[in-house]
Amino acid sequence: MINEFVLSWPLFKYTYLAGWSIGLLLSLLGVLIVARDQIFIGAAISQASSLGISIALVILPFLSGTIPEYMHEYLIVSMAVLFSIAASWLTSNKNLISDSHEAITGFIFLFCSSLSVILVSKSPHGTEEINRLLSSSIIGATIGDVACFTLLFIITAFTLYFLWRHFTLLSIDNEMAFSIGIPTSLYNLLFSIWLGLALGLSIRVSGMLFVFGVLVLPALAAKNFSRDIKGMFILSPIISLISNIFAFIFANFYDYPPAQISVAFLSLVLISAWLFKNFKRCYY
Repeated sequence: MINEFVLSWPLFKYTYLAGWSIGLLLSLLGVLIVARDQIFIGAAISQASSLGISIALVILPFLSGTIPEYMHEYLIVSMAVLFSIAASWLTSNKNLISDSHEAITGFIFLFCSSLSVILVSKSPHGTEEINRLLSSSIIGATIGDVACFTLLFIITAFTLYFLWRHFTLLSIDNEMAFSIGIPTSLYNLLFSIWLGLALGLSIRVSGMLFVFGVLVLPALAAKNFSRDIKGMFILSPIISLISNIFAFIFANFYDYPPAQISVAFLSLVLISAWLFKNFKRCYY
């Protein structure tokens, strides 16, 4: 099995490396999402990203001959990131819409899901692209994707290393963080932008299922294995990386789609974490 994976490395190395780097990046951000009990925000933002891509696909024919063809991909990525950031900011801004966080998240998910399909329903290419995003195909990643997500992971890791106490308090008690002088509005805004940027770029490469899976499943598993958020920050990327390595090896050997196998492996890890926590509760 491992030998087959090694032989496939020259052909799929950027796919593997991009998947692992996306998993590392989103597993760190996922700790804050899980700590805030905002699990479905990843699904909502991913769908908003899909809507941005759908809009870009609709307007591209009208720009034919106006902008160079190589700029088409930049437009699609820009729209995906822009809509992701907007959705991330909207879900975190309680002053803008006087409703619960769950209600706003559900609205964004349903609205963007329906509109993204409607916009491209008359375009075979657009429908194929949206279906690819929903089905999560990570095949086709480039060295540029690997460099991008590796850089984003390094920046995220260093930021959380130096400011983990602030982000931990923000996740647990926003009012307490404000009372001791932490600029909560600025932190929440920056986190919304960074989360939207990471998800918007990731979904374009790996699709919604993989993005949502690596965002929440490693963090949920780490929550059951660890006693505090600091431990979750350490365990979540480790769980993500190890699970994705084994998942890609397994998927390559048995010719399964790697993104779906990764999410399945991470789900098994989460089930193991639940069993581990129940075992500790019963016998200790």
